[in-house]
Amino acid sequence: MTASPSPLREQKKRETRQAISDVATRLFMERGFETVTIAEIAAAAHVAKMTVTNYFPRKEDMALDLRDEFVGSLARTVAGRAVGESALAALRREFLAAVHRRDPVIGFAGLPFVRMIVESPTLTARLREFHDLRENALADQLADEVHAEPDDVVPRAVAAQLGAAHRVLFTETLRRTLDGDDLDDVAAALSDAGTRTFDLLEPGLGAYAIR
Repeated sequence: MTASPSPLREQKKRETRQAISDVATRLFMERGFETVTIAEIAAAAHVAKMTVTNYFPRKEDMALDLRDEFVGSLARTVAGRAVGESALAALRREFLAAVHRRDPVIGFAGLPFVRMIVESPTLTARLREFHDLRENALADQLADEVHAEPDDVVPRAVAAQLGAAHRVLFTETLRRTLDGDDLDDVAAALSDAGTRTFDLLEPGLGAYAIR
């Protein structure tokens, strides 16, 4: 039987991973994502090049290190919704709460970080993949919640609408950040935009997947 890794060893691995990500992101913001090499990241983080690639098989995931949190965010919100709450109501509630706490998962990442993303074709492409994966995860969760048949397209159609709404709102956060808007102004604008967006979806989706 293989022994489980010790808590101390797991903590050390998490710290090493975070340190590599932090160093890489700093270099990316200073010099641009495309120009920084894995070897330079390893040297700056004081680790071997192989250590970097072991933790991050894809270079872009050093910058977009909230992948798992981002991709699973909508599905988790739906899975954790309250009794009597619809999928739409849960997602509305969580989005407005995320705006209030200035959550980086919905785009509150600061001007240097946002500029790093939008100026990199690699990072923008990877972010599009994340949006697609998030929508797929939401579709799977909705299908489970409503006990849909395998060939039922409705959960995918609902997920497409909800995913698109979040994608548009995320893009709006980035746009306003790039425009140099004050953080409080961005939050106020996103709260209003989110409310109006979810209001538009309410007639069609407000009664879907009520727990």
